[in-house]
Amino acid sequence: GGSWIARRLLWLTNNPSLFVATTLIGNNAANYLVSLAIVLAVRHLQFESQAIEIAIPIVLAPIVFVYGELLPKNLFYYAPNLLLQRTGWLFLTCALAFSPIAALLWVLGRLLESVLGETPLRLHLTLARQELQRILEEGGHAGVLRPAQQRLAQSLFNASEGTVGNLAIPLARATVVSNGAKKGQLLRLARRQRKALFPVTDSKTREVIGYVRTIDQYLSPKETIDHVLPMITLPKQEANISAMLKMQSQQTEMAYVVDDDERQAGILYLDQLTKVLLESDTPL
Repeated sequence: GGSWIARRLLWLTNNPSLFVATTLIGNNAANYLVSLAIVLAVRHLQFESQAIEIAIPIVLAPIVFVYGELLPKNLFYYAPNLLLQRTGWLFLTCALAFSPIAALLWVLGRLLESVLGETPLRLHLTLARQELQRILEEGGHAGVLRPAQQRLAQSLFNASEGTVGNLAIPLARATVVSNGAKKGQLLRLARRQRKALFPVTDSKTREVIGYVRTIDQYLSPKETIDHVLPMITLPKQEANISAMLKMQSQQTEMAYVVDDDERQAGILYLDQLTKVLLESDTPL
């Protein structure tokens, strides 16, 4: 069921190489046709001054850019569903018309991936990162960025390459407390290990169910562990920066990392992610 236009557009977005190729071909074709139309119109009017023939395309260029490119992009940005539903057939028609050229670009992308071992998108991101690093380095030399800002930028680059699976502490090595354990036991453990947070496991299943803050238990009048705080779940492939943003947005200081089978594989502290961002031994 559902709209056939939506189904076809969804298929195109699930094949980004063809989608981008179709869009770029259509954009270039439209620019060429508009430019050709302006040139032919100027020639047809047969102005006596050659300067006028040169000036008219220059004057019309920003108008074409604003109303031919920026305006449609903004309209689709603010009302994507409505406009895609009404003009999707036109896009699909163009996709069919440009399919021979788009298929050629798709094949070239596959060849590039086989030669370099990376997808064109990943290669583009790598090149963009190198360019950004160069700009930051030049900014440091020019005095625009302070050394601390450069180190923070480099730490962000380094952190973006890592995943939480590499930082997570395996459950077998993590110091945990059982739900319902004595408060005194937790406080002694906190003093001995100098820790402010502890994962809490279920007394029967031994699975992690949350975490406790030492200060909360110290101030609590109860003699057993209570006020267990929830933890979010993160896949081991989650990027470090993404994980930190999720933990901060959920206002949690601890998360448990799961493997491909959705089994608990380790514990991750927000402090670990913060240290990765603030500590960098690699010079920019």
